[in-house]
Amino acid sequence: MFKNALLYRIDQWNPPPLEEVEERLAGSRFTACGATQPESAGWLQPRGDKEGALIENVGGQLVLRLGVERKAVPSSVIKAELEARLDRIEAETGRRPKGKIAKELKEEIVQDLLPRAFPKRSATLVWIDVRAGFVVIDAASTAKADRVVTMLVELLGGGIRLSLAQSAISPATAMAEWLTSKEAPAGFTVDRECELKQPDSEKATVKYARHTLDIDEVGQHIVQGKLPTSLAMTWSSRVSFVLSDAMTIKKLKLLDVVLEGTSTATKDEDHFDADVALVTGELKQLIPALIEALGGELQRDAVTGAAAPAGPSAPPAAPADPSAQPLAA
Repeated sequence: MFKNALLYRIDQWNPPPLEEVEERLAGSRFTACGATQPESAGWLQPRGDKEGALIENVGGQLVLRLGVERKAVPSSVIKAELEARLDRIEAETGRRPKGKIAKELKEEIVQDLLPRAFPKRSATLVWIDVRAGFVVIDAASTAKADRVVTMLVELLGGGIRLSLAQSAISPATAMAEWLTSKEAPAGFTVDRECELKQPDSEKATVKYARHTLDIDEVGQHIVQGKLPTSLAMTWSSRVSFVLSDAMTIKKLKLLDVVLEGTSTATKDEDHFDADVALVTGELKQLIPALIEALGGELQRDAVTGAAAPAGPSAPPAAPADPSAQPLAA
């Protein structure tokens, strides 16, 4: 289900009933782009059923899916058409349009060509664990996730407030230590993929792919000033992933030891529920273990918003008395 995992903490939320959330989402249901509309975003049924709900509750785990459609006209086509129109106007009037007029012509060309542009669709899964107090977005970058977060805050109601989870030790610093000491944190192993980058204007980069990292050469690059920007790892022989310096989990893959223990479902509905239970069950263990390996999570002061380190055993910022929350039932 999830290929990536970007973690956000629920700093504050008084969850409304599930039916109310469904109504809110229905007001922003996904629709395809109009003829001259470059982009459209809205909520899709997580199960893929056109008549299904827009938010699913599977064992207390909430799942949503945001759909985005984009229509783009190639810049080379726009440029060629603009030059043709400018040439034509210059031939007719003796003057070549510039500045604001040329910009307006370009915008007009885009509007003319959009109806013929091919749309591209994508979907982003969202998982909300009300009890644990976090939201996981299937995005490889905060730039992509920010849009999803904005729409969630606008639509979920209950005064929800989210913040990007941060660790006490930066992932780059932790990964550098694991590589130089040739020792992974407890419960993890370092795999055979890594990127090291010099944090200066030249951004000198060294990449290892399908290569053992237990060599002195890697440590020497770090001593010379390069910092890890990504590192392939495996947790408990159950989940493989790539950790980024932005604390994004990428290339998520459940390993055979996990998949072999699952039964084969016969109905699509059963498949969806089983997949949600399986993936969230593994991530609910992986995420705390990874945060602990990074020195614990930074908790934000409710008044100032300032970050302060919390020990690995610090409780998650979940709503009070989660058993009373309608969405966690």
